Formats: sequence, C-alpha cells, structure tokens
Amino acid sequence: MRLTACAILLGAGLAAAGCGGGGDTQTGPSTGGGTGGGGTGGGGAGATATITIGSDGRASPSTVTITAGGRVTFVNNHNRPHDMASDPHPSHEDCPPMDQVGFLSAGQSKTSGNFNTPRRCGFHDHNEPTNAGLIGTIVIQ
Repeated sequence: MRLTACAILLGAGLAAAGCGGGGDTQTGPSTGGGTGGGGTGGGGAGATATITIGSDGRASPSTVTITAGGRVTFVNNHNRPHDMASDPHPSHEDCPPMDQVGFLSAGQSKTSGNFNTPRRCGFHDHNEPTNAGLIGTIVIQ
C-alpha cells in the first residue's frame, strides 16, 4: 500500500513538472485563458494574446494587452518569413520574452516567453524595422 501511494505521488509530481513552459518564470498565478484586447479601447487584458501577420503582411492587432505573466503568440499567415523582435532595433534588448518568437516561416506560429513586468514592449520585424504594418506594442498590466 505504501509503495502504491509513493508511486501515485511521484507520478503526479512528474506530470505537474511536465506542464511548465519555457522562458521567464511566471511570478504570479495564472488568470485564465482568453485573448487580450487589441487596439485602443479594446477588450480587457487576458493571460494570452495572439498577433497575426495577415496575407497582406500586416500585424493585427498592432497593440495587445495582457496580464503580467502572460504570453503572446505570433501567427504568420503571410506568404513569406518574418523575424519578429523586441525594440529597439537592432539590439532588441527591451523585452527578452520576445526572443522566443524570432524567425517565423510562412504558416508558422511561435509563442513568446512570459512577460512578467508591467510595462509597454514595442516589437517590429527585424528585417523591415521601419515597416509600419509590422510595428506594434504589447502592454503588460
């Protein structure tokens, strides 16, 4: 009986450890799913948000709001690759969680690390840093 209880506890601990993601360590509790509001006056902040590069090559929405500890997924629906990075160009050191996005092939999606510090993080395409359609902001509340 004791061996079975230990095996169950060990299995539960391994399952919980396998659920973690990469990137910065989350410092607060998760606030659930949902997509963050986009643009000025958009919906409320959520734990996650999605920014899609459309077939027209523009990032939409250009501004998302997430809660601290949240992540942002970038989806590339354009017919060519994009290299999404944190401001400022070309050093990209402003928001390290963006480093997990980086190069996106056509049709690919990637999720950032956890944005743990409330602030505003600018992003752009490293290869087109002045393309207004690929410049935006992640607001962390």
